[in-house]
Amino acid sequence: MKSLILPPLSELYGVITRARLGLYNRGTFRTSRLDRPVISIGNLTTGGTGKTPLVEWVARVLAADGKRVCILTRGYGRRNPNRRVLVSDGQAVVSNPFDAGDEPFLLAKKLVGSAAVISDIDRVAAGQGAIEHLKTDCFILDDGFQHLRLARDLDVVTIDATNPWGGGELLPFGRLREAPEALKRADCLVITRADQVEDVSLLISELRIVSGDRPVFISRMAIQRFASLDLDQEIEMSGPLAAFCAVGNPGSFFRLLEQSGFELVFKKQFPDHHVYKASDLQSLEHEARNAGARAIVTTAKDAVKLTSESFSLPCSAMEIELKIDNDDELKRMIRRAGAQGSEVRDQGSGSGISKTMT
Repeated sequence: MKSLILPPLSELYGVITRARLGLYNRGTFRTSRLDRPVISIGNLTTGGTGKTPLVEWVARVLAADGKRVCILTRGYGRRNPNRRVLVSDGQAVVSNPFDAGDEPFLLAKKLVGSAAVISDIDRVAAGQGAIEHLKTDCFILDDGFQHLRLARDLDVVTIDATNPWGGGELLPFGRLREAPEALKRADCLVITRADQVEDVSLLISELRIVSGDRPVFISRMAIQRFASLDLDQEIEMSGPLAAFCAVGNPGSFFRLLEQSGFELVFKKQFPDHHVYKASDLQSLEHEARNAGARAIVTTAKDAVKLTSESFSLPCSAMEIELKIDNDDELKRMIRRAGAQGSEVRDQGSGSGISKTMT
């Protein structure tokens, strides 16, 4: 049954979104610039677009060049969203997934020695603190495309090949945060999960038209390994499996496992950022056993909130890696932004808030 309430709310949302952008463009709402380069990784839709693996990838590119990198993130789903949490100082993880948020904690864990991570709704203040106390010389703004308050030197937007336009409608009727024309503010686009669709050529053409011919990169998800929940040791997975997750795009997780040849006899999805209770896990394992599963697998994002003691069946975390076509060109853009800051902009490339920030 179609909703009669949500379409008008989507129209109102669109009016508010356009008005907010106009206020930033006219200078009524002020944009702040950190005294360090900022690279934004964002998206056009809600839900999982494969953004977090790209944040990790960009951080590693910058760290390999000797940069002191700090990831600024809001930290969705954390215990106290109004509190600033130092998740990692770059050398050690100093928080937990419940205070930091599951995605920031996962990034901090994977990027020890490469990047600091701060969860804070006020990314400007967090960045200023990182410059002072962590000696940060380059920032990655996580989920930053709509965060117009903070200027950026490179705007990268992820587009999920399995659902690029969020149903074609703005929130809350659809999953679009902004109209597709907003992509003209981006500097480049990264198609994620290209391996989970038959062809991306039409999508590439659509993106180039709607974005004003911004560069488009194609990426794929690959299983890197399966790791035990507590010991972080690689383990072999075989036989009938049960899979569960609490991510924005659960179908992508299940498809990647099945495309990789694993037999899934049971699937269970929870709301994004779900905090698991003992009853959730007991029920899940009971259903998995009844379905004939010999082991359980979840995402690395979910695994940070779990321990092996939660299960009697073997349970592991699926860790993924991002593979990007023509990644040398994307690395060049990232390194140029990280090295030269606001001077890297191509003054002739389009218009929009990210091109007019000073």
